[in-house]
Amino acid sequence: MHTHSPTHTSRLALGFTLIEVMIVVAIVAILASVAVPAYTDYIRRGAMQEAFTNLANYRIRLEQYYQDSRRYTAAAASTTCAGAAAAALTAAELGGEAKYFDYSCEPSDSGQAYLVTATGKAGSTAAGYTYTVDERGGKATTEFKGEAVTNVACWALKSASDCS
Repeated sequence: MHTHSPTHTSRLALGFTLIEVMIVVAIVAILASVAVPAYTDYIRRGAMQEAFTNLANYRIRLEQYYQDSRRYTAAAASTTCAGAAAAALTAAELGGEAKYFDYSCEPSDSGQAYLVTATGKAGSTAAGYTYTVDERGGKATTEFKGEAVTNVACWALKSASDCS
């Protein structure tokens, strides 16, 4: 017959050692340090889609307005696009939601040109991002992660120079 020694029995009753717990905590910390930034970036890229959709939709509305009026403004000297109430566009005028970005439209050239801008709202995941589109369909990123950028002829999503 086999008997248990007192040291063997007490060791089984102790559970995890401090070293084992520290190893688990270290592994969880390493996983979190990778997962949290990746998740944050994923959420940010989702917010960017609002701007891309609204800019594209509003550009279509402006082109339809131009077909009827032969200008992007109600009158040659107008300071608003497509008969909007103000330069700052509402969600109704955009035809979409405006949760992460503020939108504005600036006409130029006596109503023959425009620049629509989506600027990330302060305090949102889109803060520090600015995208534009013009009457030629020219897309641009002018601010990415709070840094001004130039010569980015696309709506950058993953990095300031990523036009894929």
